[in-house]
Amino acid sequence: MRFEVLTIFPDMFPGPLAHGVTGRALQNGRITVMVHDLRTYTHDRHRQVDDVPYGGGAGMVLKPEPIFEAVHGRHGTGPVILLSPQGEVFTQVVAHDLAAHDDLYLICGRYEGVDERVAEFLVDRELSIGDFILTGGELAAMVVIDAVSRLRTGVLGAEASPVDESFVDGLLEYPHYTRPPVFEGHAVPEILLSGHHAEIEKWRRAQAKARTQQRRPDLSRDQ
Repeated sequence: MRFEVLTIFPDMFPGPLAHGVTGRALQNGRITVMVHDLRTYTHDRHRQVDDVPYGGGAGMVLKPEPIFEAVHGRHGTGPVILLSPQGEVFTQVVAHDLAAHDDLYLICGRYEGVDERVAEFLVDRELSIGDFILTGGELAAMVVIDAVSRLRTGVLGAEASPVDESFVDGLLEYPHYTRPPVFEGHAVPEILLSGHHAEIEKWRRAQAKARTQQRRPDLSRDQ
């Protein structure tokens, strides 16, 4: 899968994506991250990508011309996404939806944001990774790339991992334990040591429901 990223700070990439699961996926070609410097698409000697907002106000706004030119010159045909605090919240459901595409184009906002004509006429989707403000969309783009990449076939070592985890079926994941069976007086639940797989699955399902109700009741629904 190919990710194209448009940013004024191309040196931020691949950053954390160069390590762990995504790092291996980059090395073996399962995913590709192409980073485009927004300033490349400017045509003035100062390579200006921002300007003051019409109507006044604090801060600067990213200009539409270089963004439109960059996207029109893209390599893929998948969705064009603007990372913005005003976008729909990025969830596991959205990640699965995006993972169905062979490429994505991610625009990293900065300053006070981008000219509204970018959001209105150029992008297919605006995404936010939460109700907070970052200094720019680069970290949000990395989050999207990480979450989407691991859903692609061959990226994770265990293909069952993206199926049996939090937010699948609207539930948080059940608790996990490993050796030793007793640590500082705290024992692993006996059911997990029993070898009765059907009973273990029932326990895990019940634990997932209880944990979801306790920690994220907003996710709860009839299961």
